[in-house]
Amino acid sequence: MPIVVDVDVMLAKRKMSVGELSDRVGITPANLAVLKNGRAKAVRFTTLAALCEVLDCQPGDLLRWEGEGDAGE
Repeated sequence: MPIVVDVDVMLAKRKMSVGELSDRVGITPANLAVLKNGRAKAVRFTTLAALCEVLDCQPGDLLRWEGEGDAGE
């Protein structure tokens, strides 16, 4: 999929666990894992906004587009 979710990168930068993030955002750890592992088909703007608020970041810090030729770079 050309959209890559970098939640794990921001978690590492903020030294935060998946459990803590899910509690603070208000989503289940299972749903956060789906998003984090790139299996999500969609994300609600309210969820994205909550992630950005808790992680103190911008949406572009969590989501990026990776073209077909960019894989593995």
